[in-house]
Amino acid sequence: MPSSTAALELFAASLTSLALAFLLDRFVGDPPSRFHPVVWMGWVIGRVKRANRGSPLQRRVLGVLCALAVIALFSLPVYFALQVAYGVSPLLYVLVACVTFKFTFAFRSMADYTKPIAERLLQGDLEGARAFIPYIARRDPSKLDEELITSTAVESIAESTVDGAASPLFYFALLGVPGAVAYRVVNTLDSMVGYKRPDIRDFGWFSAKLDTILNYVPARLTALLIAASAKLLRLNSSQSLRIALRDHSKTESLNAGWPMSAMAGALGVKLVKLGFYELGDPIDKLKPIHIIKALEVMAVTVALFTVICLPIILLRCMLLAPWVM
Repeated sequence: MPSSTAALELFAASLTSLALAFLLDRFVGDPPSRFHPVVWMGWVIGRVKRANRGSPLQRRVLGVLCALAVIALFSLPVYFALQVAYGVSPLLYVLVACVTFKFTFAFRSMADYTKPIAERLLQGDLEGARAFIPYIARRDPSKLDEELITSTAVESIAESTVDGAASPLFYFALLGVPGAVAYRVVNTLDSMVGYKRPDIRDFGWFSAKLDTILNYVPARLTALLIAASAKLLRLNSSQSLRIALRDHSKTESLNAGWPMSAMAGALGVKLVKLGFYELGDPIDKLKPIHIIKALEVMAVTVALFTVICLPIILLRCMLLAPWVM
């Protein structure tokens, strides 16, 4: 166990890294794709997918080994780089940590993709709004009317509150920047190989299960905090909790239903994915303004989640430093 002085020093460095990462995301955003680590993850995973051959058992074993290898490939260099950086200077650690951590979450990008949808819908430009759908969801835009486009955007905001913000924060709090990086690798693996298609199901089962496990706690905490955010924003907090408890199991995902149903309740709308689920009650008709309201709920929820993570970060610095940074 580190001394109290060392623990507080690392805690201060961690908080500074966290704050700077948020500022980088807010005012700088993401770099071009060729310089984005998540794109590199996708490139590596695309090559790893070539190992998907053999019997179902062989594919499962290879899926486990490949997933663990990709996680190690990205998280271990970060771990050692931070160890070296902190040994040289806490300032160098902060610089490396904030830049690396920033690439593990997607807060501003969700607003960048969904605000234009609301703007185009308000202008009556349905085709313009549809053009942004492929950036946030795997749905055929041509089959979506204004309400379904709005629903898709609100659902994506709610789900991204977990996997794009809360979960990276949670694993940063528990395991430092390497933990957030490992989470982002798992989430990327799930998005690329975690399907139930016969050709990839066995290879991707481990990545899918691991992503479900890692999002389990953050998804449920996020649902609670969406309700709390609704209270602060003078939306329907009690309805948010009620709908989350009632409708969370309607989605195929064990986790996605929690934030989406909580968001539906907070906004007083019904979110619909045709042929799959309906979440919430149509107290209010879905309108483009609900996209903006959902982004406001997301922002407050992430702020509350960050506050909850602060004592966890302090405990990590007190108990696990310098091994976990």
